[in-house]
Amino acid sequence: MVRTMIQLTEEQLKALKALAKARKTSVAKLVRESVAQYIVTAPIELTREEKRQRALEFVRQIKEGKIQFHDIEGKTDVSVNHDEYFAQAIEDDLR
Repeated sequence: MVRTMIQLTEEQLKALKALAKARKTSVAKLVRESVAQYIVTAPIELTREEKRQRALEFVRQIKEGKIQFHDIEGKTDVSVNHDEYFAQAIEDDLR
């Protein structure tokens, strides 16, 4: 094992000491167990390639129609027909 120094709040240390006493173990052992559990459950940062692959998969699903986006009116072609919708909205406002 390697000795290391950490800083805890007074509340954290007080809670750890109480837990260690209740479990009849050391604060150090509780810290080691906590770190081990954190390492197992912490989210792992994706590599650049993994992020790229996820993005490509997302785009593929959009192209295949598995994922579809729409505006608040339910239209799915706003990015393609933006000018038409904009002109229509201006015309409606002028009436």
